[in-house]
Amino acid sequence: MTIDEYILANTDKEPDYLAKINRATHVRMINPRMLSGHLQGRVLAMFCSMVQPKRILELGTFTGYSALCMAEALPQNGILHTIECDDELEDFILENLALIEHGKKVKLHIGNALDIINELDELFDLVFIDADKREYIAYFEAVLPKIRKGGFILADNTLWDGKVLRKADSNDHQTIEIQKFNTYISSDNRVEKVMLPLRDGLTIIRKR
Repeated sequence: MTIDEYILANTDKEPDYLAKINRATHVRMINPRMLSGHLQGRVLAMFCSMVQPKRILELGTFTGYSALCMAEALPQNGILHTIECDDELEDFILENLALIEHGKKVKLHIGNALDIINELDELFDLVFIDADKREYIAYFEAVLPKIRKGGFILADNTLWDGKVLRKADSNDHQTIEIQKFNTYISSDNRVEKVMLPLRDGLTIIRKR
């Protein structure tokens, strides 16, 4: 047994409907590893249970797995806005959201995240950033004014498969921008932050 297998064996089981989305994503998607997956999904669900948000914003829906994990903890009148740039995923996402009752708390937006963020007239308790890595700093600056004091941002993939540890090739824009984002956040006094070595790196950011 590997350490990862041991961790999953001692973590709550992946709910059946999420296991179904997990399997379907691996069958139908070209890059299924973009899915949050069992461990990160349970971490997101647990974190939301702890924070008890009423308004959540997600940047990067993919197939809806992470949105549904976070929506588990939303109250009946809560809402999760999720933004996906790929319109070809819309039907698959809506199909997955319909698998469980709390999927009704999720509102899907298709389009450019920065444009849609500007249109949303909401004050969020929690934002999950898992979209275009080249835009992480822009996303952060766009959402920070829309987060309540004491609210949280979760930024995914901040270890970027370990590539953050070495000098990036000049044409590796995603790695370069993740490195810039990590440096930017670490020196930003408007927020508290801690980076966790969870999966591909998850940075928890709290607005002061």
